[in-house]
Amino acid sequence: MRRRKQWRFRLHLISCLILMILGFVLFRSKFLPIARDLAITQVKNRTSDLINDAIAEQIARDNIQYDRIIYFEKDLQGKITALKTNMSEVNRLKTDILNIINDDILALDTHDIGIPIGSILIPEVLSGKGPTIPVRVMSISNSEAQFVSHFSEAGINQTLQQLTMEVSVDVTILVLSKTETFQVMSQVVVAETIIVGAVPDTLLTTGSNHTP
Repeated sequence: MRRRKQWRFRLHLISCLILMILGFVLFRSKFLPIARDLAITQVKNRTSDLINDAIAEQIARDNIQYDRIIYFEKDLQGKITALKTNMSEVNRLKTDILNIINDDILALDTHDIGIPIGSILIPEVLSGKGPTIPVRVMSISNSEAQFVSHFSEAGINQTLQQLTMEVSVDVTILVLSKTETFQVMSQVVVAETIIVGAVPDTLLTTGSNHTP
């Protein structure tokens, strides 16, 4: 009798495991595309926030200053003849900011980017509710950053120059036992100044052979 009860218990346990596996497989096959799209959107939004926060923190600490990146070359009459870019400073900022961003992205957990099951099953009624489907950041690669200069009119004989940092990173996530890789891009204005007088056609670099 005792052996029969043990056998029934084992059979019941095996049946429950099989049903759970089948349920997961069915759920995964039906809702994986939705979960994937929601997870990608979540990670892109959080990553963009992290990029903005990392750059804002550097600006708040005065680690990003226009006159450290760009300086003017003038003639004897004080007329601007060229804008020079300090590439050693640019490269330092790129390295510092990318290191911060990479660490912050890898530190994301399910609390930050998990998908509430209600957002998948009945999003019209249960969006943001229910147990959370875990989403894990597996790796990041091809992190790149570059400074881009933009010029626009700011008044009579005045030009606004903005320095924009463009960041891109490839992120691989794991959701419902499947990995997805996608690119996240973000643009943030890091510095700007008003140039009085004609803007020269020459933009030079120092410390490198490449423009930002």
